[in-house]
Order: sequence, then C-alpha cells, then structure tokens
Amino acid sequence: MSVEKVTATATKRKSSGWGGQLVQLAGIVVAVFIAKGALAEPFYVPSGSMEPTLLIGDALLASKFPYGYGTSSLPIQINLPESGRVFAETPKQGDVVVFRWPGDRSQAWVKRVVGLPGDRIQMRQGQLFINDRPAELKPDGVGAAEDDNGGSEPAYRYVETLPNGVSHLIFKMRDNGPLDNTPEVTVPAGHLFVLGDNRDNSADSRVPLRSGGVGMLPIDNLVGRADAVLGSWDLGMRGQPVWTWLSGFRLARFFTAVH
Repeated sequence: MSVEKVTATATKRKSSGWGGQLVQLAGIVVAVFIAKGALAEPFYVPSGSMEPTLLIGDALLASKFPYGYGTSSLPIQINLPESGRVFAETPKQGDVVVFRWPGDRSQAWVKRVVGLPGDRIQMRQGQLFINDRPAELKPDGVGAAEDDNGGSEPAYRYVETLPNGVSHLIFKMRDNGPLDNTPEVTVPAGHLFVLGDNRDNSADSRVPLRSGGVGMLPIDNLVGRADAVLGSWDLGMRGQPVWTWLSGFRLARFFTAVH
C-alpha cells in the first residue's frame, strides 16, 4: 500500500470520528432541549411580590406537564401564533404558576391562582372572596417584607385558606391598601385570576394590563407549576464585601417544596 493511500485512509477515519462525535453532541443538545421544554425549567425570582412564599433570589423549578403544552412552554421565546394547548389541564385554586406576562411574553412572572373560569372574585377590606365565600385569614405573627435593594419592612403575616381547603402564607403590610377593595369580576373562559402572596406589593389580576398588571391571565400563557425552590441567595449581600457573599446562601431553602 502506498504512503498516499495510508494517509488518505487515516484522514478518512479521523473525519468519520469527528463526524460521529458531532452527531453525538448534537443528540445530547437536542435531548436537553426537549427535556427542558417538556419536563421542567428553572426560573429566578427577582421581586418580592410572592413573599413570604417565595423570596427575592429564589431559584425555582417549574414543572411543565401539569397543565399541558403550548407555545409559552417553549424554552426559548419564538413569535408564533398561539394555537391552544395539548394535554391541557386547568390549574387548581392555590397553585403557584409561572407564566408569560401578557404585556411582554419574553418576561416570566409567578403568581398564585385563586380564580378559575366562571369564578366571581372580589377583595373586601383586604380579604379575598371567591363566589361570595371568604378566604379564611388567621394571624400568624409579623414577618419582614424585602425590597429589591436588600432592605425590609415589617409585614403582618396571615395563613390564608381558600374555599377549597388550600392554605398558604400571605403578607399584609398595611390596612386599607389601594388594592384592598375591588369590584367583583367574573373570570372569563380560558382565563385565570392570579394574586401575589405579598398583597400590598403585587401587580396581579387586580391591576389591568394597561397599568402594568396582569389583568385576566390567559391560560395559554402558562409555562408551568412552580413546584420547588432549588436554591436561594440573599441579594442584599451585593452591597457587602465579596468574601462575605457565601453567607448570603439561604441553605434552609435549598430543595424545598413550594406551597
């Protein structure tokens, strides 16, 4: 065999080897993409609207399969016409959901579902009413509501129990807040009424979309259900020396369920 033939054969084998590795790598990337799009996706909590349930700096894991799949479920946002959902399921009252904000679908927001299609929702003196049934409020001491700069202010903490029996914590920072009394609204078909657990610091379904809120949330905008906090870091540590930043990890919140 000539030297030229040996060299050509070796080059061919090398090219074949590289090609196989590239195909394998592409397969891994596609598998990860599919898993991220179909099973779950991580999200970051940048605001205090869901305190005390979720804190600024929490890293969430949202499960996508509970409500089915639509264009909002894609791990990258592509401007496709909304065509409904497959394997669609309606959330339950009390579920914490991640969704694409109707005002800018590139933004992912998180709130709690309190109203389903056909429900009548109203706030009366800071208390939630669903179909004229009050959500029970039980005082649970005083907590600290954080702001985006790492500061905090006292907030009354309550255990709120929805008419279906689901209980969770909420914050009330003041009496007679601007969103404590609202007209009764009926949730239209294909939509949800969502609230932040920090009732005096949440632009949710009580606030119209044109005013920076959510308004009635289209079910098609759902990304998934917030099921777990994977990790958490106190953003207030940003103003401290770098060598102290490790102390900002909230280890007690790592791998905890969202209620």
